[in-house]
Amino acid sequence: MTKRYLSEVEQKQLACNPYVESVTEKGITYTDEFKRHFIAENEKGKGTREIFEETGLDVDLIGLDRVISSGKRWRKIYRERGINGLVDTRKNHSGRPLERELSLEEKYARLEAKNRILQAENELLKRLDLLERQMVKKK
Repeated sequence: MTKRYLSEVEQKQLACNPYVESVTEKGITYTDEFKRHFIAENEKGKGTREIFEETGLDVDLIGLDRVISSGKRWRKIYRERGINGLVDTRKNHSGRPLERELSLEEKYARLEAKNRILQAENELLKRLDLLERQMVKKK
């Protein structure tokens, strides 16, 4: 984390960029689209600063340290987990387990979904068994 905070004027200026999802005084959240674009351009040989500037992001405003560390982080994630690793999962998962009691309708819906999954799994296993028997007959 950088020690430089973004002023309200700087935050508003950055928030206008279509590749910026949100901005606070301490950090910038870029869109998943920008991260994919960054990796694609970086793979073509473009530098981190060049990619940021081409997309209208002012490196002097953001801070070179932030730009470089973002690029390093995205390249590392891309190497480890591929393009899907760049997706921001914070908006989908709070990390907290469900604490409230489920209603009967919710319990029923979950059981129905689980039942459909088990039925599909059984069908898949039956097909695999059939294919294996067919392969044995051919030999």
